[in-house]
Amino acid sequence: MEREPVFEKLNELKINFSVIEHPPVFTIEEMDSLGIFEGVSVCKNLFVRNDKGDKHYLIVTCKNKQANLKDISSRITESRLSFASEERLSKYLGLKKGEVTPLGIINDAGHSVIIILDKDLDDGKPLGVHPNDNTATVTISFDDLVRYIEHFGNKFEIMTI
Repeated sequence: MEREPVFEKLNELKINFSVIEHPPVFTIEEMDSLGIFEGVSVCKNLFVRNDKGDKHYLIVTCKNKQANLKDISSRITESRLSFASEERLSKYLGLKKGEVTPLGIINDAGHSVIIILDKDLDDGKPLGVHPNDNTATVTISFDDLVRYIEHFGNKFEIMTI
């Protein structure tokens, strides 16, 4: 996916960000192995769907946390959450496996993906997320990420995961 539209939107919204270029990475372990994210809270992003398949969620949490989907589903009053297919990821966020990022809502024309942000990400450290491309990481503040989400009109919730 193209990263330029993300950069243009961040600039348009006057959001401060920096870009760290790196080889393609597909997992948190690969990100960690690069050793270039000192002082950055690298985010883990999980694209999930409800049991009926009519609602999609992007869970954004700290890289070292395990997201308990059963607990999260009960807190958002869904019967069950499970990982969404790569086809759904492409359809709703225009992304491929390894590129999952909250910045991908730029491609969600229907504003249908609901974002769940881990409250623990709001610790003052810059967040590290992909710009719709897994060969770079954008650092952005928690508050600016919330502003970005609000700009696109996607529903979101902040909770401790």
